[in-house]
Amino acid sequence: MAHAANYFAWQGRLVAPELGQRVIEVGCGIGNFTRMLLDRETVLAVDVDPACIERLRERYSNRRNLHAFVCEPDTAAFADLARWRPDSCVCLNVLEHIDNDGLALEAMASVLVPAGAIVLLVPAFQALYGPIDRNLSHRRRYSRKTLAGLAHRAGLRIEKLHYVNAIGFFGWWMNAHVFRREAQSELQIRIFDRCVVPWLSRLEAIAPPGFGQSLFAVLRKP
Repeated sequence: MAHAANYFAWQGRLVAPELGQRVIEVGCGIGNFTRMLLDRETVLAVDVDPACIERLRERYSNRRNLHAFVCEPDTAAFADLARWRPDSCVCLNVLEHIDNDGLALEAMASVLVPAGAIVLLVPAFQALYGPIDRNLSHRRRYSRKTLAGLAHRAGLRIEKLHYVNAIGFFGWWMNAHVFRREAQSELQIRIFDRCVVPWLSRLEAIAPPGFGQSLFAVLRKP
């Protein structure tokens, strides 16, 4: 599902408490999630698209704690972010777009201070992969096993690793394998956002499901 208002707020409640005071946001886009981080000491917003970075800087031009950069993991410009001594990194629905996701995760870990956290949200279950994924340039979807393997190879300790949005699992499967949709339905998004998210977010906060449309992880650097 797309980032409608309630769903976006759900993501924020899930992710924000796991982050520290000096945060790198990988794949910030035009800053929709960035605004939820602006109460922090330092926010380092990173994206590969110069137009996105320009728009983000315009939106938050009065925020002295926000610094935006055009770069991607595994580059010298990204490695230079270590000088800010970041204590956490957040990457929401971005890792699946990167060809070498393992190398990207290692790069994120390398710029963090010891005991720094990496918070990820990625699409789950390769069996759900369909035309929408392809049109969104998703290289893959993840399972607990595949993401745990990436974390292990990057030398990271897993603090949390669980699925979210169990209802979205069925909706995405239907779109991929029954309706064969090429793009997300605005009507589906509105119904999900207004009717499902308010109660599903509370339920999954109590008992994370055994499957879901997405996979949430908190990884810790030694």
